[in-house]
Amino acid sequence: MNLKEYTNCDGIALADLVRKKEVSPKELVQLCVNAVEKVNPKINAVIELYSDRIKNIDNNPISDAPFAGVPFLMKDIGASEKGRLQESGSKLMKGNVAETEAFLTALFKKAGLTLLGRTTTPEFALGISTESVLLGETHNPWNLEMMAGGSSGGAAACVAAGVVPMAHGSDNGGSIRIPASACGVVGLKPSRGRVSLGPDFGEIWPGMLQEFVLTRTIRDTALMLDAVSKPILGDPFIIKQPQRPYMQEVNAPTKKLRIAWTTDSWQPNSSVNPEVVSCVEQVVSECENAGHELVEASPVFDYEQYLHSICNAWAFGMYAGMDMIAMTKGATISEENVEPVFLSFYKYSKGLTGADMMMTEFVLNGIRRMFGNFFEQYDLLITPTLKKLPEPLGKYSKTRTDVDYIGYMRLCDETRVHTTVPNVTGQPAITLPLGHSKSGLPIGVQLIARFGEEDTLIRVSSMLEKQMPWIDRIPPVHASR
Repeated sequence: MNLKEYTNCDGIALADLVRKKEVSPKELVQLCVNAVEKVNPKINAVIELYSDRIKNIDNNPISDAPFAGVPFLMKDIGASEKGRLQESGSKLMKGNVAETEAFLTALFKKAGLTLLGRTTTPEFALGISTESVLLGETHNPWNLEMMAGGSSGGAAACVAAGVVPMAHGSDNGGSIRIPASACGVVGLKPSRGRVSLGPDFGEIWPGMLQEFVLTRTIRDTALMLDAVSKPILGDPFIIKQPQRPYMQEVNAPTKKLRIAWTTDSWQPNSSVNPEVVSCVEQVVSECENAGHELVEASPVFDYEQYLHSICNAWAFGMYAGMDMIAMTKGATISEENVEPVFLSFYKYSKGLTGADMMMTEFVLNGIRRMFGNFFEQYDLLITPTLKKLPEPLGKYSKTRTDVDYIGYMRLCDETRVHTTVPNVTGQPAITLPLGHSKSGLPIGVQLIARFGEEDTLIRVSSMLEKQMPWIDRIPPVHASR
C-alpha cells in the first residue's frame, strides 16, 4: 500500500484490509508516520507521535474490532491516556502527564484503533482558530494562510490532509463542527450523555461539552458512534439508547420529515456569506427532491442575553479548575503563563457570583424550552455551520490585547453563532462538507436533530453524502500529493 491508496480509504476500509491480511497494522502506522512527515511541516497539526508505540506496534489486533489496526490521533485536551503528555495547548500545562485513562480512550482502544499521538488545540480549547503561544498556528490544508478552525483544529486538519481517516475531538460550543466545516470533513457532536466523560467528569461546562471524532465518511461516523456510545457505571444519567445500531442507519430509507431551515444570522447586525447561503439553499433543494417537507423557520431569541449567559456558563465551568491546576503547578495564573484573552476570561470568572449563575441557568433553561417546543414541530433544523468562509490566521488569536473575554466571544460569534445552541440544549448536531467556495474553501452545513435522535442525523447525512458527494475533494496540502 502506498500513501495514495492509504488516503483513499476511510477507517472501515482500512480495518477490512487488516482483517483480510492485505495490509498489516505496522504498515498502516508507517504510512501514517510518512503522512505526518509529509504534511505536518506545512499545517502544524500534530504535536507528538508516540515513538514507543510505533516501535512496538501489535501486528495482531483484535480481529473483530470495528477499526482493527487503524491509525488514530488524540486531541491535546479532553479524553486522556494515562501516562501520556496532555498539555491543553497552554504554557501553564507544559509537561503535564495524564494520571487517568478516560473511558472514551479505553473504548477507542477496544474499537481497535492505534493511538499514535496528539493534535493541536488553542489554549484550553478556547477559540475558533487553533493557534497558541505554546504550539503556534495550525494551518488549513485548503489554504495555508487561513484558519483550520477550533478548537479541534489539529484533528480536522489531519483528517482533511489524509494523515488519518478520523481523529478525536471535543465540542463545547462548536469545537468539532467549526474545524470540520473549515477543513471540509464530517463533524458530529452527539447528544448530551451519549458519550461518557468519565471517570474524571460527569458533566463539564454546565453540561455543554461532548467528545467524539471527526471523519471523512458518514459510515465511519456511524460505526464509531456504535463503538463508543456505551453507558458507563457512575455516569450522571443514561440517555435513551438507539433501537438498532447506528451503522444500520447508513443508506437506510427515511420517512418523510418536516425540516426547518434558516440562513438568518442569530446575531444582530451581521449576515451570512452569500456562498454559504447558496449552499444551504442547495441542501434544502436536495431534501425537497428526496420527498421531505421544508419550511423556512427558526427559533428567535435575545442574542445579548444569550451571549452573556453562555460566557457566564463557560466561566463558571473553568473557574475552580484553573485555580486547582495553578495550585498543583505551584504557579499563579498571570500573563506569564496564559494568553491575554484567556487571562481576561479567568479574571471575569473570578468576579461572578452565585446570583449570576442562577440567572445564567434561568436564561439557558429558557433557550432549552424554546428549542424543545420548536422541535415539537420539526424533525430537523438546517443552518449554516459557519457564517463566513475560513478567515486568515491571527484574527481569532488569544494573544490579542484589544478585546476582552466578552468581546472575543462576540467576535467568534461573527463566524460561529449557529454552533453553540446545540451545546446548550444537548441536541445532536452534525456538519457536512456540502459546498465549496469560488476561492476553493470548504463550506459546511449544520443539521440539528431532536435530543437523542442521532439516528435521524445519520440517515439524512447518508442521503446527502450520496446526493452531494465530497469524498473526491482533496486539498492542495494532502499526503497523497
